[in-house]
Amino acid sequence: MNGTDDPTRHADLSAIPDGVPTLTVAELEADPHGVFRTWRPRLPVVGHEVAGYLVLRARDVDLLMRDPRARATETLYPETRGIPEGTLFDIFAHGMLTANGTVHRRRRSPFTRTFAARMIEGLRPRIRAAAESLVRDVLAEDEVDLVARYTSLIPAQTIADILGLPRDDIPRFTRLAYEVSRVLSFTFGPEDIPDLEAAALALQDYVRAILEARRSSPQDDFLSRFLAEADAAGELTPQEVVVQLVQMIIGGTDTTRVAGAMQVALLLQHPEQWTAVSRDPGLIPAAVAESLRYEPSVGSAGRVAQEDIALDGHVVPAGSMILLSTLSALRDEAVYAHPDTFDIRRADLPRLHPIFGGGAHRCIGEALARIELEEGLGALMRLAPDLRLTGAMPAIQGHSGIRRIDALRVAA
Repeated sequence: MNGTDDPTRHADLSAIPDGVPTLTVAELEADPHGVFRTWRPRLPVVGHEVAGYLVLRARDVDLLMRDPRARATETLYPETRGIPEGTLFDIFAHGMLTANGTVHRRRRSPFTRTFAARMIEGLRPRIRAAAESLVRDVLAEDEVDLVARYTSLIPAQTIADILGLPRDDIPRFTRLAYEVSRVLSFTFGPEDIPDLEAAALALQDYVRAILEARRSSPQDDFLSRFLAEADAAGELTPQEVVVQLVQMIIGGTDTTRVAGAMQVALLLQHPEQWTAVSRDPGLIPAAVAESLRYEPSVGSAGRVAQEDIALDGHVVPAGSMILLSTLSALRDEAVYAHPDTFDIRRADLPRLHPIFGGGAHRCIGEALARIELEEGLGALMRLAPDLRLTGAMPAIQGHSGIRRIDALRVAA
């Protein structure tokens, strides 16, 4: 990689060994939990009709998140999906999330100070006030879609404030971010690529215009400092600067809106647990953690096997693309008691939540996401303790990448 001879570039991703089934996208999308429940006790890995292998068991997923034999995918994923160039391709080619080694560290390092846990904790009062203001707006209406009116706005407003983006721009950049994030799923076909490419181009153009404005008129905000430091260091190309911010907007808006809606829906579906949290705010972090386990907003992380990797008697061949299935791992019977039961008092969640990944690629926005989810839930508990579902549970879809959610209809 990075100019060296890389055997993964020419691997046969469809060479699944005998005895290992190859699952279709259709069956995985229809009932991912059911499919994983069926195969996880039998096999550590199954084939994926597009992505090579799915790793199913919690201990294997945790291992490979940190194992140097399983590296970030760089541009292999878009290449296998028929995207060999263009703006979508550039998101993978120039971003920190899919990079390895020194390139990954170089692209990530400008953000580590801003997103350090201590720095982010200082945003909690502001996020709490914003959440309470949004709840009061919700209470003024008889019935609302909590996704559109609440859980999508908390992360969008927060990332706008951190980056110094105008709040009036939120509808524009979130619409583009949600569209571009579809590229991380397996539910698009060749006919969808032009629309995805157009959204990616529009989002990059938006970021580029914001950066040009900061260069001409610096402000006391993250973007101005980031640009000054990046220019002084000279380590990032202009394209890398743009792509890191595009990835930050996508990751800072889409995943948390899904997680925020799902935690509310799950608690409302289990009214005794909703009541417990409303009476004891100390349960909020546990409710957030259990919701992220039970219905994670991110279904998988992509890797590439640099050499043959043995998992419980089965071998993932060198060059294979791998999906580390957090969706499966977080319901693994070998790790979690009664994994298909939603229980905010469970005591078997690890100290470091697996949903945020592991190793060098552990989510840089973990502390921010936790605060947004905790404060978003806390504001509802304080100001709308009688909130109720007025429609069906929202459908959460997707077995990989950033998952998708439909409306969450509620009334106070």
